[in-house]
Amino acid sequence: MDEWWLVFVPDPERWEPLPEEGVLGVRDLPAAVAAVGLQPGDPVFVRPDFAVDPELLEFVLSSEFHPLERETRRNYALDIRLLLTWLWRRGIPWRQATERDLRAYREFRCDSPLNPSRISGTKWDREASAFTRLYRWAKVSPLPVDSQRRTDRAADARSSRVSWLTPRTWGLWQDVGLRGLGPDGTPVPGWDARTELRNTSFVGFTLSSGLRRQESGAILTFEVPSRPLRSGRYCHGQMARALSRSKRDRTFYASVDSSRQVGAYAESERAWAVDRAQAQGRYEKLPLMRLITKVTTGRTPTVHWVDRDGIPGRHDLSLLDWRERQWLFVEGPRGPEPAWLWLTEQGLPMLPDRWNTVFRQANQRCEQALLTPEEREAPRLLRVAESRGKVPYATPHSMRHSMALYMLILLNELMDKKYGLTAADRRDFAQLYGDPWWLVKTLLGHKDVETTKEHYLRPVMHLQLESILAFDTEGEHDETDETKDLNGLFARLARETSGIQDIEVLVEARPVAAAS
Repeated sequence: MDEWWLVFVPDPERWEPLPEEGVLGVRDLPAAVAAVGLQPGDPVFVRPDFAVDPELLEFVLSSEFHPLERETRRNYALDIRLLLTWLWRRGIPWRQATERDLRAYREFRCDSPLNPSRISGTKWDREASAFTRLYRWAKVSPLPVDSQRRTDRAADARSSRVSWLTPRTWGLWQDVGLRGLGPDGTPVPGWDARTELRNTSFVGFTLSSGLRRQESGAILTFEVPSRPLRSGRYCHGQMARALSRSKRDRTFYASVDSSRQVGAYAESERAWAVDRAQAQGRYEKLPLMRLITKVTTGRTPTVHWVDRDGIPGRHDLSLLDWRERQWLFVEGPRGPEPAWLWLTEQGLPMLPDRWNTVFRQANQRCEQALLTPEEREAPRLLRVAESRGKVPYATPHSMRHSMALYMLILLNELMDKKYGLTAADRRDFAQLYGDPWWLVKTLLGHKDVETTKEHYLRPVMHLQLESILAFDTEGEHDETDETKDLNGLFARLARETSGIQDIEVLVEARPVAAAS
C-alpha cells in the first residue's frame, strides 16, 4: 500500500458499538481518544503502513490547526492527505519536501494532462493555505510553499463560486425539483412527496433570509421568527454567533410568508415524523438527550436542561453550535421531541450538510424533466450551451447570493422610483440610512461592504445601476405592476451578464410564479 489514510473522530452519539475485548488492545476507545486531546471531527493521519503518525497527530492538536472551524479542519486534512500520498510514492519524506517538489505537485494538480481530476486555481489556493500551516508549524525553512507568496497563489483563482437565480427561476426549480411537477406544470406520476413541504419550506425560509446553510439548517423551533415588523411583510430573529462564520450575533429578517410555511411544515410533516419516532422508541435509544426545562430571555438568552440522569445543565443560546443543538429536546404533547427544526423522515435532526443531497437530487430532477433523452445522454460537462441553458441549477449557497442580488435591485428600485429621489436626495438618504450596498451587507452579516460587492454581487459591479433601474416594462405586454417590472429587470440582467439564471433565457422553459 502506498496511500495515506484519514480517520475522523466521530461525534459522541455516532460511535459504532465496540467489541467487548476492545480495539487494538484499548478497552474504552472513546475515552482513550479524548485523553489524547482529540475532539469530534478531528482528523487522524494513518501512514501507508497502517500506523498513526505521531508527528501529524501533534500538528492536529497544535494551535496552528486545532482552533480552525471543524469544516475547515476537515478540508485541510483531506488536502494534506493527498500531498502526503504524492510525496510518499516518490520516496520524499514530507518534512524534506522542497519548493521544487511543491511546484511539481502544483503543476500535477492544476495543469498536467495526465491528471484526470485537475483542480481550479481557487482550489489550489485553499490547498496552499493548508500546506503553509503544516510547514510553518513544522518550522521547515525555507517554506516549500507559502500562501502569502504571490508566486504560490493561482493567478486564475476566483474569489468565490457563485450562482444567482432570479425569483421566478427559483419558482421553476422548486416546482420541478422539489414539488415533482413536469414541464407543463402537472404532477409527475409516482412522485414521492413525503418531504416536499420540509424541502420547500427550507428553501423559502433560507431564500428570504439570506442565511447560510449551517445557520438556517441548525435553527431551533423556538428561534423561527414569528412576530411581523411594522410593515407586516417581514419578521426578524436572532442568529446565534456559534452558527455564523463571523462568530457574532446578528439580526436576520425572513418574510412572513416563509415563516408561515415553516409553521405549516411543523404542524404536518414534522409532527408526523415525530409521532413515528416516538412510537418506534427512537428517541429513547439516543445516547445523548438534553431535555430543555426553560429558555431565559434578556441580554443573554440561556438554555436550561436536564440529561437522562437528571443532571441539570445550561449554556448561552448563542454559544450552542450545531453539534450541541441536535441533543436538545423539548417536552411535546406525546413526550420529548427534538428542538431542532428540520427533521429527517425518521424524526431525527437533519444535519446541515444533508441539504447538499436534497439540492443535488432536485437538480437531477430538473435535468430529467427539462432535457430530452438525447440531451441527457451527453455527459454534463460536454453538453452544449443550449442544453445547459434549459436547466436551472442551484446549491444551498445560491439562495444567499440570490437574496443579495434581489435585495440590491429592490432597494435601488425603492430609492429611485418609489421615492423619486434625485441624486442629491439619494446622497442625503445614504448618509442617514446607508446606501443599498451597505444595507445588503448588513442583511448578509458581512463585516466589509467590499465582500458583499466582490463575492456576492459581481454581476452588477460593471453596470451603472441608475441606467439599469431606468428600465421600465410599462407598455410592454400591458404589464405595469411591480412584480412584472422586476421580472423584466432581472431578465435584462440575465441577458447582459453571466452567472444569472432567469427563465426567459432558459430554452423552452415555462413561466411560473415567483418563489416566495
